[in-house]
Amino acid sequence: MNFVTLLLLAYAMSTDAFAAAIGKGASLKSPRLTEAIKIGLIFGIIEASTPLIGWLIGQSAAGYVEAWDHWIAFILLLGLGAHMIYESLKGDDDAPTQHAKQPWLKTIITAFGTSIDAMAVGVSLAFVDVNIWLAAALIGLATTMMVTIGVMIGHSAGKFLGSRAETFGGVTLICVGTWLLYSHLSI
Repeated sequence: MNFVTLLLLAYAMSTDAFAAAIGKGASLKSPRLTEAIKIGLIFGIIEASTPLIGWLIGQSAAGYVEAWDHWIAFILLLGLGAHMIYESLKGDDDAPTQHAKQPWLKTIITAFGTSIDAMAVGVSLAFVDVNIWLAAALIGLATTMMVTIGVMIGHSAGKFLGSRAETFGGVTLICVGTWLLYSHLSI
């Protein structure tokens, strides 16, 4: 696989994380660029790790991962999206306090949910001539950049959405999960 193909693959793998980051950014009160970069790094590291894991699994059990990856991603993103919508509709007065304790666990779970497809890609890369370390690094770098940009774009969109920004974020996660499931089932 040549460098241009790997670069295109890297950006393709970052699109669902980008969409989730827009939703995440919309739900944040006032993210600084450093916070957006931290979120981008979390997504990027996880997104870079999963093709490596997939590649290792691909050496022994490709069919098992490919059969279930889309369901795992769908369930994780559906659950997180539903939770975000529930929290936004609850109208709790603790919202500023909850924001102060940045929900990093939700960010990590979201990153994992959007990177399950990269694990499946890693499985398929086990069967072609590719430098898996370069592929993983490019996927991680592209995801870090796209998520950082997505958080900042989402924050700007959140100003227009007002108090329903978290609802928008939850709907976005559910849409990403549904799209992942649909794209895998329609193949």
